[in-house]
Amino acid sequence: MMFWRSVVGKLWFTILLLVCFVLFILTILLLEFFQNYHILEAEKHLLQTADKISDVVDRYEGEQDLLLSTTAMVKDPASRAIIVRGTDDVIVAESESSNLPMVDYNWFKNDAELSSVLEEGDDVKKIADMGTNATGVMVVGTPLNNKDGAVFVYQSLDTIEETSEQTTKIIFLGAGIAIILTTIFAFFLSTRITAPLIKMREGALDLAKGEFNTKIPIRTHDEIGELAIAFNRMGRELKFHINALNQEKEQLSGILRSMADGVITLNRQGDVLISNPPAQQYLEAYEFEKNGVSSVPERIPLPEPLRELFNSVISEEHESMTEVALQGRSWVFIMTPLYDKHKVRGAVAVLRDMTEERRLNKLRKDFIANVSHELRTPISMLQGYSEAIVDDIAESKEDKNELAQIIHDESLRIGRLVNELLDLARMEAGHIQLSIESTEISSYMQKIIRKFQGLANDKNIVLKSSVEDSLHHLSFDPDRIEQVFTNLIDNAIRHTDSEGEVRVAIEDGMEEWTASVRDSGLGIAEEDLPFVFERFYKADKSRKRENKNYKKGTGLGLAIAKNIVEAHGGTISVHSKLGEGTTFSFRIPKGNDN
Repeated sequence: MMFWRSVVGKLWFTILLLVCFVLFILTILLLEFFQNYHILEAEKHLLQTADKISDVVDRYEGEQDLLLSTTAMVKDPASRAIIVRGTDDVIVAESESSNLPMVDYNWFKNDAELSSVLEEGDDVKKIADMGTNATGVMVVGTPLNNKDGAVFVYQSLDTIEETSEQTTKIIFLGAGIAIILTTIFAFFLSTRITAPLIKMREGALDLAKGEFNTKIPIRTHDEIGELAIAFNRMGRELKFHINALNQEKEQLSGILRSMADGVITLNRQGDVLISNPPAQQYLEAYEFEKNGVSSVPERIPLPEPLRELFNSVISEEHESMTEVALQGRSWVFIMTPLYDKHKVRGAVAVLRDMTEERRLNKLRKDFIANVSHELRTPISMLQGYSEAIVDDIAESKEDKNELAQIIHDESLRIGRLVNELLDLARMEAGHIQLSIESTEISSYMQKIIRKFQGLANDKNIVLKSSVEDSLHHLSFDPDRIEQVFTNLIDNAIRHTDSEGEVRVAIEDGMEEWTASVRDSGLGIAEEDLPFVFERFYKADKSRKRENKNYKKGTGLGLAIAKNIVEAHGGTISVHSKLGEGTTFSFRIPKGNDN
């Protein structure tokens, strides 16, 4: 069945059908032609025989035996001749081998066509059925030279039919040989034509699989050869354009992957076609919030928060923007329509995670509010007490000295706040300069402890320090690390009640050394722990203490300590529970040469 569907089968069948049709028409025409030709030749031959017999009759007039013998030699052995002279004189000449029946003279005389030879002297030709033979005979008649009688020669049609049958056999044999040769030639021609086409089909299938190096062999220089050349050129051009498209696709994919903003491409139905990693984060967060899973399906419909925005963009064909909060993060969407010439075929959405910007903006506002708050109190006190001195409200010298001392303390507080702000700004800008030295750690820690011993004794707090025996010298910036210890120990003492304890420990590690400041004070609430290293953050929201001698902090000490430790390549952490105390620890790599 596949053979008849192939080009070889169709071409072979077409050629064979065409040749068979031509041979059929040609055979019919040839058979008709040769049949008429044999009849005409037989008639011509019989007329020639009749003419010769007429001459013999004129020559051998009166010599009947000689006439018969000569006539028998002149005529064809398969025919009979009847010589009629006058009305009753009939001479019959026949061959011994002739199987034709004897015909009565009256048959010739009674036949209208044949009797015209005797009456009018014209030649006649006729095919007739004598009633004695199933085949019939061909009869010709010609008058004698003296017009006194006629010669009739007749022959059976079997001879003509035998000749026709032989001719027919030869024609059919030729037609059969022609059909066989045509079949072989058509099949050969079909395979010669279709072999390159089969190669091209195989090459096209290879191209469809992505094998662009496939080449079709060029064996001829005709149209099929030109088609093979064009096919090979098409393969090269297709490979070039596919490579160019792949490069553009990879370049576009690289650009999308490297973008900080998310990009989502949508079709007109709102299905997500393309998304980059930042956009995937939003889609995963949306799936987690909606279905409780973080995996994104292969074809995800447009998230519901963006459906209204998408419908607006598609219907009104203009850029739109919205902001969506999801999983604690703030996302801003800018959606623009995509055009296919003059028709909108979809939209592209740019997603920007504005969480950090919103946090920084809040920090900036909080920073301004905190600085304003921290400066407002001392400035108000400076203004109030200075007005009291100017207005002579304080009459005694002791009162004036007390007011002046308060003004002095508040001015020092303002100066300390400004200096700490400047230090913190320089650190966060990366302008901190470290002076790394090899320091003998035991004497270094004793000096720091002595500095706070008086403050600890005043609050009846036990202040202790311990240094691991294996530690002798460590490399760090002594002034900056002292500033860290000062902030941590000062906070520990200020937040520890009387009869409490503050311990400072230095421990050795494989690649780093660890310092910890542990107190038995009030502790820090769990919700405040993540923010203790931020600027101006204070766990004491009331900003008040019952102890009038309590010295308020600026809220910048821990932020400065964190920056100093990180400048040394270390980390700082805090652990605390309410009512159980707080532990601040920082780790610094050994041999720090920053």
